[in-house]
Amino acid sequence: MLRTLQAAILAAIVILIAVAPVSATSRIKDLANIEGVRQNQLIGYGLVVGLNGTGDTLNNIPFTKQSLQAMLERLGVNIRGAQIRTGNVAAVMVTANLPAFGTQGTRIDITVSALGDAKSLQGGTLLVTPLLGADGNVYAVGQGSVAIGGFSAEGEGAKVTKGVPTVGRVSNGAIIERELEFALNKLTQVRLALRNADFTTAKRIAAAINDFMGAPTAEPIDPSTVQLTLPKQYVGNVVGLLTEIEQLQVEPDLPAKIVIDERSGIIVIGRDVRVSTVAVAQGNLTVTVSETPQVSQPNPLSRGQTTTTPRTRIGVQEDGKQLHVVKDGVSLQQIVDGLNALGIGPRDLISILQAIKAAGAIQADIEVM
Repeated sequence: MLRTLQAAILAAIVILIAVAPVSATSRIKDLANIEGVRQNQLIGYGLVVGLNGTGDTLNNIPFTKQSLQAMLERLGVNIRGAQIRTGNVAAVMVTANLPAFGTQGTRIDITVSALGDAKSLQGGTLLVTPLLGADGNVYAVGQGSVAIGGFSAEGEGAKVTKGVPTVGRVSNGAIIERELEFALNKLTQVRLALRNADFTTAKRIAAAINDFMGAPTAEPIDPSTVQLTLPKQYVGNVVGLLTEIEQLQVEPDLPAKIVIDERSGIIVIGRDVRVSTVAVAQGNLTVTVSETPQVSQPNPLSRGQTTTTPRTRIGVQEDGKQLHVVKDGVSLQQIVDGLNALGIGPRDLISILQAIKAAGAIQADIEVM
């Protein structure tokens, strides 16, 4: 009898564990960024040469012609007043991201985009191009062969273009010349910036850090920021502290939200979306108009004329469907199953969700992109 009771209790525990919801935890590393550890955008203007006649039309693009003349003059070639008709040069904008803690001599990738009417950058070479930051200083210099991900071919009667042949990339094409100074190890306080602002998530992150450290070192300042005061044993070793806490597991809390993209018909429903008791019906009205003109011939040997008599047939069909009741407090899966039972498409589903929201029966925000 005792063994039977123990077996029953054990089976009940197993069932409870099986049906218990599994919490989706994430690392702090994936939930927040370290304030100050960031990339910086760089931009520059340059020339791509070596194109097979697919470059800018110099008569139509004056800045390409001026840039070519200025570059040749710096190299000791004077072409002022001369007629230039080359089609192998294109003016481009060069962009890149300066990584955090990027050191001098480190190479980074750059993106090259045509600025004029060039047809393709295939086979071109970017000449030395200074890359400037928002403060106007040069932080990197780019140069190299441009690789594009598309192509363009045309003849007298047809043209084929795949991808974007006027945008290319130079792998490791820029060398960092100036560093951004950021003394991370000298900080006495570190701020964690949440990627998705939320009060509950910020509090859980601070609680996880305090439990790990054994002292109240972390404090949520606002829904997007958690401030961390360095303990004495980690002063001068911020990297060591961040390495420890970024692996801590935290369950993020998400707001109840429905995101709708009306252009593509995409609908994303959050896990915590709940619906009050409502009845939903959806019907389609189809109107069919068909034209079957009939030719009318005159009698033989008469002076009549052949005419066409129009005949229009109009049909109206309304697909009436029964009301479906969506019960109070149903889960996401039940919402999806209930709406799918109506046999509707994404477009109609968008209208139904907006109608339920207008009725005040959805406890969630609807964001239309």
